[in-house]
Amino acid sequence: MSKPVIITCAPTGGIHTPTMSEHLPITPSEIAKASIDAAEAGAAIIHLHARNPETGKPDPRPELFQDFLPRIKQSCNAVLNITTGGGLGMTREERLRAASAVSPEMASMNMGSMNFGIFPMLDKYSNWKHDWEPEFLAMTRDFIFRNTFGDIEYSLRELGEAHGTRFEFECYDLGHLYNLAWVVDQGWVKPPFFVQMVFGILGGVGADLDNLVHMHTIAEKLFGNDYEWSVLAAGRHQLPFTTQAALLGGNLRVGMEDSLYIGPGQKATSSAEQVRKIRSIVENLGRTIATPDEARTRLALKGANSVAF
Repeated sequence: MSKPVIITCAPTGGIHTPTMSEHLPITPSEIAKASIDAAEAGAAIIHLHARNPETGKPDPRPELFQDFLPRIKQSCNAVLNITTGGGLGMTREERLRAASAVSPEMASMNMGSMNFGIFPMLDKYSNWKHDWEPEFLAMTRDFIFRNTFGDIEYSLRELGEAHGTRFEFECYDLGHLYNLAWVVDQGWVKPPFFVQMVFGILGGVGADLDNLVHMHTIAEKLFGNDYEWSVLAAGRHQLPFTTQAALLGGNLRVGMEDSLYIGPGQKATSSAEQVRKIRSIVENLGRTIATPDEARTRLALKGANSVAF
């Protein structure tokens, strides 16, 4: 019997820019509201980035996170998952600043270095709200998102050992699953592992059903009963791919970090709208939705009372 589906929601991220959608949360108040609404819609986990409230640019400052994390915690029971990916172009130390400061239950962890190309989005827009936006997209034509084995070890020790934080292991390609298996063999992390398979980013594995099935098959071989798996897909692939994950017995992630749309040509007005839609699909498939406390138990999290916000 399939377990209840853990829905993760990523309401703002560090990829889309303010020009792309008037509904993208930017300020701490907007991020807090988007997160609370998504939790009320059924998300058990909220994956969070921060942005400069004036420009909308991804921003690693802990004080920005501290401006919305307590508000969210006071208003809902969701697990709050803090990025260690930050924004493209940030240093390792910048990317860890917020998570190290707030000691979260969960943090994201990219499982390898990769080309991360979002420059094709330049062709879709012409009138930019801020000068940083086209420059930010253009630089990814000649950019490697760095996460070496040294970076991974440093981050796991800094957050896992020092804070008791557990991880959402983001795997953008088949090799990232093997990277995680090697990390497990070193004893740096203990089960259960939460594996987030990411599809549709230029530089990573394509959003093709055969790839999803194969990555799931390999993850089963590598991790067996020691892991929970989840799927996210970029852009127009978001809802079809998360539906496939639910059909295969997995968990899923939606939100405006991954897609700005709710349907073909129709912009989402909020991440909560995306959560409600995928929840309806999942429940119509005969599966149920996990509560935050069910997610905490299955992922062996330390609990909301053990964070620093």
